[in-house]
Amino acid sequence: MSLRSDASKAAIAAEVWGVVLEVAMGQRDRFLAALGEFGLTPGDLRALMVLDPEHSRPMGSLAAAWDCDASNVTWMVDRLEQRGLVERRTHPSDRRAKTVALTPLGVQTKTDLFTRLHEPPADLLALDRETLRTLRAALAKLPASLRAGPRPADTVKATHHDT
Repeated sequence: MSLRSDASKAAIAAEVWGVVLEVAMGQRDRFLAALGEFGLTPGDLRALMVLDPEHSRPMGSLAAAWDCDASNVTWMVDRLEQRGLVERRTHPSDRRAKTVALTPLGVQTKTDLFTRLHEPPADLLALDRETLRTLRAALAKLPASLRAGPRPADTVKATHHDT
């Protein structure tokens, strides 16, 4: 970082945000390759993030969660259903409505995908332990509003190599 010591808070925040974006964009190909290993698209990942087997979601609520048109939900659910990752269920209080939930294969795929996506890149692993601890502490202070969403506890295995 090349900030002057008298830089404004906004200037510091802008530089930090620039580095965060550079890191995220620098990992784009790695991210897309991981999705490709599972035959999934970024849209599929977005869908898997909000679905689980225990709490099926009404089709209508998925449009809001995925920030898309209802017709796109049908198309996305069709694709995931053809792969055996989700299933449509009858809504418990309205037999005319459908809900969507992950299948056992969907749960396993989500778990495996999240495990793969959370594997640190080699260049991060190459950093010394103290730098990694400092980064971890700093990133832990970021507000939840900057994150894509909660990481499902059952899909993210602890990868602490702090022995």
